[in-house]
Amino acid sequence: MTLRERARKHGISTAYDGRTVPEATLRLILDGLGSAKPVAPATMEVPGDVACHLPEGRGWGIFCQLYELRSARQWGVGDFADLAALATVCAKAGADFLGINPVHALFTAEPDRASPFSPSNRRFLNPLYIAPDLLGCDRPSLPSGDLVDYAAVASAKLRALRQRFDAGVDDGALDAFVASEGRDLHLHALFETIRHLDLPLPDDPEGAAAHAIARDRPQDVRFHAWLQLVARQQLHAAQKAAKGAGMGIGLYLDLAVGEAQDGSATWSGAAAALPGLDVGAPPDMFSEQGQNWHLAAPSPTDLAARDFAPFRAMIAAQLRDAGALRVDHAMALWQLFLIPSGRPAAEGAHLRYPMRDMLRVLAEESQARQAVIIGEDLGFVPEGFRDAMNEANVLSYRIVYFEQDDVGFHPAKSYPEKALACLSTHDLPVLAAWWRGDDIDGRQEHGLVSPEATRQHRAHRRKERRMLIRALDVTADAKAETLPDAVLDGAHAFIGATPCLLAGVRLADLIGPERQTNRPGTTDEYPNWRPRGSVPVDAIADHPVFSRITALMRAARPRSE
Repeated sequence: MTLRERARKHGISTAYDGRTVPEATLRLILDGLGSAKPVAPATMEVPGDVACHLPEGRGWGIFCQLYELRSARQWGVGDFADLAALATVCAKAGADFLGINPVHALFTAEPDRASPFSPSNRRFLNPLYIAPDLLGCDRPSLPSGDLVDYAAVASAKLRALRQRFDAGVDDGALDAFVASEGRDLHLHALFETIRHLDLPLPDDPEGAAAHAIARDRPQDVRFHAWLQLVARQQLHAAQKAAKGAGMGIGLYLDLAVGEAQDGSATWSGAAAALPGLDVGAPPDMFSEQGQNWHLAAPSPTDLAARDFAPFRAMIAAQLRDAGALRVDHAMALWQLFLIPSGRPAAEGAHLRYPMRDMLRVLAEESQARQAVIIGEDLGFVPEGFRDAMNEANVLSYRIVYFEQDDVGFHPAKSYPEKALACLSTHDLPVLAAWWRGDDIDGRQEHGLVSPEATRQHRAHRRKERRMLIRALDVTADAKAETLPDAVLDGAHAFIGATPCLLAGVRLADLIGPERQTNRPGTTDEYPNWRPRGSVPVDAIADHPVFSRITALMRAARPRSE
């Protein structure tokens, strides 16, 4: 059997978009899979008994980035207390859910690694979202600019929280939490301890060197475990506030597609990672060189051998305090694009995953928690994938910007029922910035596309403005420099009128910030994941645009009593 035949047998693509996958890439993936029997399915067929929980009736909700929230009591970044307050505001406005960015554990020893989509460990939470004032900590002086200063926030919060921990905590509650979370929590806390001590990370998390650090620094390890307990308690309180205020779903969390290569999940073995391979995306219109997300790629054979226990534990952790979960890059249930570390993205290949088994785990956890699952199915979507997700009751993620063809934007009535409709997401501009073409200018500014592509994109955006006005059936000037109110209102009326079970309103479309949350293809060249809002949480309910759009959504999708 040739190398390419072996690769295809294991679900590895040998070519894509007219590109031939290098033999070195195929060999690297095959070596990582080992000699185990292939587990990749030949088809996307979904068993009839696999189905996620669905919402009751047509609802709507609001999305935001948690860190962008602003309040007088917070410590320079939106936190779980702000989340609880905003959930109450949104519930009173008629919303059924409040969606936020992933709140996975990042790297508290390296706070400027701020992307919520490059987590250290998806099973645990980001302690920087803890509200220290709820623990009696006095608020220090912190920067209050338009960008989050993660280094200043981390320094202040971790110092105050350590003082609070050293002063004495409920040891019984912490002991019970540590026991319930088991080995994974211990290794994550140990990883955080090692990183803060700036010690070399032992190769073996169960080896003598790792055990020696845990033995010598037990209070440090216990402190990082306590941070997870507090974060979990405060997230739970936010979900309780959302449901108590009348939301049918409550919090809507976001699941990153993977974990950082140098994070605690990869180090501890929880990520079940394939060596020498990064998750990314092939070249496309947003990045002509492709994208390397530098995330660990789980081994499908390892997951199958462990009866998908790591995947189940991670999904269960997301749904513990949420009524909905958005699965970023949901095509990962079927395949991932893997890139040899240090090589161009164009040298990558797609690897198939045991989708039926992973969907079964997802559905079982969804039904156990009565939680809705939304699959972010954007970009390259394999033929038949959306049909399979529809059968499994995983809602499609339909963004108005993308629902178009050469004729125009698709009419609202054409949207599927099992879907969430929204205008944009974190990787895209808010509607006002889209209207101006800020995203096009940004891609050119950072050299992500050629000058010729930029000219084509600008010409198409002018056409898109006209097509959007026609699709919304509103009266507006397509040549207006700033977004007409009629287009903003019409766009929200449009998503409200779709047959989709859920519709999502982006908070930044209503109150800012207008600056793009994340610019794909950039790292330090752009302040990704840092822009803050200007309207305090306690003033959002009275903001005129918030009031106007939420009233429109209530009329389109009244809450069932």
